[in-house]
Parts: sequence; C-alpha cells; structure tokens
Amino acid sequence: MNVADSVLSQMTVEDAKQFQFKLIDRITKEFTDNAMFEDGDRGIHPTYKRPRTTAKVERVFADVFGVDHAALVRGSGTGAIRSLLSALLEPSDEVIVHTAPIYMTTKETFRMLGLQPVVVNYNDVNAIKAVVATSKAKVLYVQHARQQPEDTYSLREVIETVKLVNPAIDVVVDDNYCALKMPKIGVELGADYSTFSGFKVLGPEGVGVIVGQQHAIEVVHQRNYSGGSQVQGPEAMELLRAIPFAPVSLAIQSEQVDHLCELLNRGAVPGVKEAYITNSQSKNVIIELVEPVAQKIIERSKAFGAATYPVGAESRFELAPMVYRVSGSFLESNPNLLDYGLRINPMKAGADTVVRILNKAMKV
Repeated sequence: MNVADSVLSQMTVEDAKQFQFKLIDRITKEFTDNAMFEDGDRGIHPTYKRPRTTAKVERVFADVFGVDHAALVRGSGTGAIRSLLSALLEPSDEVIVHTAPIYMTTKETFRMLGLQPVVVNYNDVNAIKAVVATSKAKVLYVQHARQQPEDTYSLREVIETVKLVNPAIDVVVDDNYCALKMPKIGVELGADYSTFSGFKVLGPEGVGVIVGQQHAIEVVHQRNYSGGSQVQGPEAMELLRAIPFAPVSLAIQSEQVDHLCELLNRGAVPGVKEAYITNSQSKNVIIELVEPVAQKIIERSKAFGAATYPVGAESRFELAPMVYRVSGSFLESNPNLLDYGLRINPMKAGADTVVRILNKAMKV
C-alpha cells in the first residue's frame, strides 16, 4: 500500500528545539517575578471572570500560535470541540465535513448539538469550491490528522480554498495529535479556530485548548462562568509547565517511527507483509500481517512490556511502546485490518525495543 502522500511532515528535532525556546520566551514575558514557581489561583477573579493564572496561561497559548484569544476548557480535546461548535452554531445548523468516517467523539458531538453534516471530499479541491460556494453552512470542520489511509489533502489548501470562495465560513481545525508536532497548526495556516487536548502534549488530564478569534472564544468564557466549569489556576500551571517538554520528545518519537518502519520492511520481524506510516490520529506504523493473527499479537505483546491500549494517545503516562488495533475510523474504512493490521507507536521507546517485543509476541 502506498500512503506516502498521506503522511504529514512533523517538526524535526532542531525545529522542535526552536519551538521550545519560542514557548519559553513567551512564558517569560507573561510570568515575571518568579511567578512560575507559584501554583496559581482559584475562583472567579473580578477582572478576568476566571482564575487570573488561567487567563495568563491562555495569553501564552494565544501568543505562541499567533492569535489574540485562547480558552482553556474542561473535557480535553473533545470538550474543546464541543464548547467551540456550540458557541458558533445552533441546533440543525449545517457543518461541512470530510467524506470519511468521523472520529467517534466528534460524531457524538454532532449528534448532541443537532448539527447536520454536509459531506465533501477534501482530497478534491474543486469539490470543496462547489460546496462552499452553495452551502448554507456556517462552519467547515477539518481534522488535521488523517481520517482514512487514502487522505492526501493539504490543510493549508483546504483553508485557503474556503477563505477564497466564501470568507464568511468559519474554518475549525481539530489539531489533536498535531499540536506541538507539526510545523504549524490550523490557525497559523489561516483557519479561524484550532482545538486540541492538553493531555496529548504531556499535560494533565481533562484540559482542552481553543485558540482563535474573539467572538466564539468570548462566548465560551461567558458560558463557563461558573467556578466549577472553569480550568483552575493550578491545572493551567500544570499544563504550562508540561508542554515545553513535548515538542522535542514528540520529534524524537517521530524519528523512531520512521526507523521502525524501515526495519520492519527490511524483514526485522517475520510475518510482516508490509509496514507503512500513517497519521491515523498520531503518527504510527501500520503493519499488515501475512496471517490474520493481529488480535493474538496484541494480547501477547503485553507480556513483553508493550502497552496494548491507549491512555491519551501520547499522554505523559505512555512511555512503553503501544501495540494496538488500527483506529476506529481506519477500521470503518478497511474492516480487514481488524485481523490483519496492527498500529504501533514507539512512544518513548527506541525502534529496537519494538522489534524485540514483536518478535517475541510472534513466536509464542
């Protein structure tokens, strides 16, 4: 299977170092007088209508990604998407989406909010132009990571096409699995909003990030006025302290994904028919096996130290390599991969460790 055109280019280690330095530079402008050593406040500050520390961390995120506004919300990436779409849309409103299986929690968000998907193939620019020119939709929703193996669309091109044909349509980018990995996220490419999970960039559980324009983000802040609905200062600080470690770590992981794929295609693990890299959510190696034994290999791998299910797909808890089924949206696209396919993410391991585990699991 040739999926080279579907693989997204991630930051190199050197690029990631520079992003880390940029992030710290922005932090030092917002947090002075040793404030980084403080855990942060709680409650509805009379000026910010949320914890003052949370507002300061939001300003760092907005500055780093080149926009004016940001919001930290509960519910991780899913919570960020739900909060944003509910601020932009009303029940029964149309939303333009890609003609691919929608990620499970996003599909549930559409159902909960009563949104009507208008489906178009993002791999076809002319099809996007035609729908954007005639649709009543207020929002085009696009996932930065791939939804199916055959996806080849350029996020930049999708955004530019929408803004050229109908600038009134808000472009919302789900940047989960891509923030702090890719050279640029959606808003840096011209989208109106980006959302992602702090949990996927080594932060605490349950914090989502929205960056983008003022209108919807102000609505999100207003709707989260209750103290119990807000991300408190200590949670915001925990996220802020974690994320500088993510870019370089994720860039090294990307290198090991490349190396692992090369080793597998050179025959390092007998029984592998083909290995290829996809951005099926995270950047992973997908293995197609000669025999339909994928479920057995997953079960055996845990005895040799592999993780056989995710926590947050690259959360701070996920150090050991993950040997798992392919993503739900990929399975919906190609059901045979349930028995013949494996999704491998080295996480913080080297490629050689993954090869050792797979060889042991194959022989049992």
